[in-house]
Amino acid sequence: MGLLLHDYQTTVKSRATLTGIGVHSGKTVTVHFLPADADTGIVFHLSNGGETRELRALVAEVGATDLCTMLGDPAGAHIGTVEHLMATVFGLGIDNVVIEIDGSEVPILDGSAMAFVEAFDQAGIETLAVKRRYIRVVKPVRVEAGASWAEFRPYDGTRFEVEIDFESPAIGRQQFASDINPDIFRRDIGRARTFGFMKDVERLW
Repeated sequence: MGLLLHDYQTTVKSRATLTGIGVHSGKTVTVHFLPADADTGIVFHLSNGGETRELRALVAEVGATDLCTMLGDPAGAHIGTVEHLMATVFGLGIDNVVIEIDGSEVPILDGSAMAFVEAFDQAGIETLAVKRRYIRVVKPVRVEAGASWAEFRPYDGTRFEVEIDFESPAIGRQQFASDINPDIFRRDIGRARTFGFMKDVERLW
């Protein structure tokens, strides 16, 4: 069963907190996850020097994607390394949450999504009394960038078919295909960890 079979919006039941190191900045970052009303969406509250700015996690706000995914708005609010957190929010079917963060990037933690999974599971996930609204794919849509491509196809559910191919024999060519729901995300996806190459270390720091 895919995520599209769950009809009602969700949020976290209670506050959860994680603290870790930003992989690019090397700085300690604390993140708080707070319950939110229906139709709030995923909203970051970014605190910096006593000032708090709001940034919504929308496709239109995606900026740089080189070595990490960056969200930012024209007013200058930005947050980086959001990919594991956003994958967890999607994978667990969380529609509404306020994310308070005191740094410029989400902490890397152990390099996987499991710390986020455990934090949300501990906080609990609450079903709200408002139905979800969906964007449904009705015909194939494909984008390409160099040798890479991504394609959306109509499907009654949510399924990912992913392939990577690296020259490094430690990674090589790998494939994964699965429907996605919270149980599958916890079991098969959440523990997948970020990897890096020595040649990129200077770019990370």
